[in-house]
Amino acid sequence: MRINQYIAQATGMSRRAADEIIRAGRVMLNDNVAELGSAVATHDTVKLDGKPIQPNQATMICINKPVGYVCSRDGQGSKTVYELLPDELHHLKPIGRLDKDSSGLLLLTNDGAAANLLTHPKYNKQKVYEIELNKSLSNPDRTAIQKGIELDDGISKLGIEGKGTKWTIVMSEGRNRQIRRTFDALGYKVTKLHRTEFGEYKIDDLGFGDFRHIPQGKA
Repeated sequence: MRINQYIAQATGMSRRAADEIIRAGRVMLNDNVAELGSAVATHDTVKLDGKPIQPNQATMICINKPVGYVCSRDGQGSKTVYELLPDELHHLKPIGRLDKDSSGLLLLTNDGAAANLLTHPKYNKQKVYEIELNKSLSNPDRTAIQKGIELDDGISKLGIEGKGTKWTIVMSEGRNRQIRRTFDALGYKVTKLHRTEFGEYKIDDLGFGDFRHIPQGKA
């Protein structure tokens, strides 16, 4: 196993982040400072900042996040998704996020490699959302969204199907509140936003606040 994968499985960070701490000289392989691309055998000892680390069993779950919950551990006065999970799953980290006013499919894992596979732009993982607007979307505005809307952080181009106030949005980007900001730019307010798919994973019939484990090897 390459050392960045070993660190990712032990800490939940991405392989890219693991490479950064290796470059910084914070990782020891046996008695030597680890190098990028080093292989770790079963008898080797790996230390991060002087403390031994070992890969955790890779775990991934999906939860149907209700509206009103945030994805961070510190809710700063708000309810967090961790309140919906047993203590033994509190070490898992969200793969991407849903804002407090949004609901639906949220994936959490301690497998940094799996998280990277789902979030890195080069893998182009699609996400599907069901949304409702405060008023019917005009045909010219629908066309504009398909062609791309200029936002502060660049062009936002969304796949969109539906009619009236109810629409299905397909996108592969993950910019902060991108869907809401796209419609805001055209004078619409998103009153409901529910994620139903993320890559190969679907919410299916999972109830609000419920979660299920995703079998290993599916990520």
